[in-house]
Amino acid sequence: MAFPSECDVLIVGSGNAGFSAAVSAVQSGAQSVILIDKCPEEWAGGNTYFTAGAYRTVHGGLLDLLPVVNNVDQDLASRIDLGPYSNDDFANDMHRVCMGRSDPLLAHTLISDSNSTIKWLAKNGIRFQLSFNRQAYKLKDRYHFWGGLSLKTQDGGKGLVEDYKAAALRHGVTLCWSTALTGVDLQKSSPIPSVSAEARQVKASVLHEGVEGTIQAYALIFAAGGFEANPRMRCQYLGPGWDMAMVRGTPYNTGDCLELAIRELDAKPAGNWSGCHSVAWDANADANAGDREASNEYTKSGYPLGLMLNAHGKRFVDEGVDFRNYTYARFGKAILAQPDHVVFQVWDAQTSPWLREEEYRDERVERITANTLEELADRCAQRGLQNPDQFVATFKEYNEAVYAHRRENPAAKWNPAIRDGVSTQSNAKQLELPKSNWALAIDKAPFLAVKVSCGITFTFGGLAVDPKDARLIQSTTGKPLPNVFCVGEMMGGLFYNNYAGGSGLTSGAVFGRRAGDAAAKVALAARESEGASDKST
Repeated sequence: MAFPSECDVLIVGSGNAGFSAAVSAVQSGAQSVILIDKCPEEWAGGNTYFTAGAYRTVHGGLLDLLPVVNNVDQDLASRIDLGPYSNDDFANDMHRVCMGRSDPLLAHTLISDSNSTIKWLAKNGIRFQLSFNRQAYKLKDRYHFWGGLSLKTQDGGKGLVEDYKAAALRHGVTLCWSTALTGVDLQKSSPIPSVSAEARQVKASVLHEGVEGTIQAYALIFAAGGFEANPRMRCQYLGPGWDMAMVRGTPYNTGDCLELAIRELDAKPAGNWSGCHSVAWDANADANAGDREASNEYTKSGYPLGLMLNAHGKRFVDEGVDFRNYTYARFGKAILAQPDHVVFQVWDAQTSPWLREEEYRDERVERITANTLEELADRCAQRGLQNPDQFVATFKEYNEAVYAHRRENPAAKWNPAIRDGVSTQSNAKQLELPKSNWALAIDKAPFLAVKVSCGITFTFGGLAVDPKDARLIQSTTGKPLPNVFCVGEMMGGLFYNNYAGGSGLTSGAVFGRRAGDAAAKVALAARESEGASDKST
């Protein structure tokens, strides 16, 4: 097939946001949609491929979600506790974890569209499931969902990309791999009555499998990801030491399109450019790219069930300050700041059985085991622990604080499905750094430790957009370009310092859907204008 030279809508990036935009554009009337990505086809999906496929959405409870999931029968449904998650719940979570800095109009659009977008995705072949393995604990034969996050896709990011590719092909989207965007020229054309600015065509310069070419389009949608795989940009914007972070996703998200849009389109930077989503990541993983087979399984998110100690044998975060959904995206940064950028997660026999098998099984992580804490410290010392004595002393002090709290609060009940208040803080003893919830003593052999580092997921800094349809805002004019859009990780202004788990994929789909619809309307209006011009001549 000859490389296409023109289309109605050109999309750059093959992740969740790009595919959502592509399907939406076709459904809204675009006659031809081309999606390009600089990666080869075997790396399709961007960072979406490496996610757990979790989507955060407003919903009315279990009955609202059952029609879109494929893993719950009638008997299982009768044993599930899953309450509603309202607009206010979502808004409060966003406000709390993002320090009240999220653009209020972007956040409103995200939240208000979340439920309808999930159902739209399901109608287009995205296979959703209730996330029993990640978001529910089984207590007395009942599944208790927690943390405001209930949905995931079948087979996680792998299954999500598979479903998106199938949907794109069903809709006739042309997919072009090994095709990098190298330049953009906005060419003035005849005015279009249906838009408030002079129409332009987009002339995109591309490098397709080493051959230069151009694609003429009526609308362009940027969905090319952040700069998390670019060590230079990480140090420039996130700060010193961030070149040492491990890339947990695609190695192709290097910020090229961000820089291109700012340089050639006068795009307005927006959002938290010194912030990112980063997690506890297997210290033995490849530092420069995610593993396509292991995917998200190198994440190590079981820390609320235990403790994390740095190479000096000291704790550095409150592992129980909140549900994992609201802490994992910022704890990676805390890990990076520790000596040698590594820490040890530790559990005993009480909580290690609660760890998720896909993250902590032998095939995915080096499990360091011992029958005493002293023996565990010696074995961790062979893997980078610098102060074994302090390591043991930290557990001794922690355990004393746990038992002091129990003596004062004999009715306290450990429950990982709620913020249970089972902590280290009592009148008799308080730790300088508490564990605020889920604090069990770590003193029952055998003991388990794993070594983790910081894995960076995506960057929060991006470009300003119109919240209604994700049109790109220009710095000089402060106005949106009529036919250039920006979605996904490239869109700035939504996440600051942290994010509510699952809201990233939801954002990409919500704004991708809106951008695809608006871009198709631009193309249709341009075609009508050209047709009217031809008739007049």
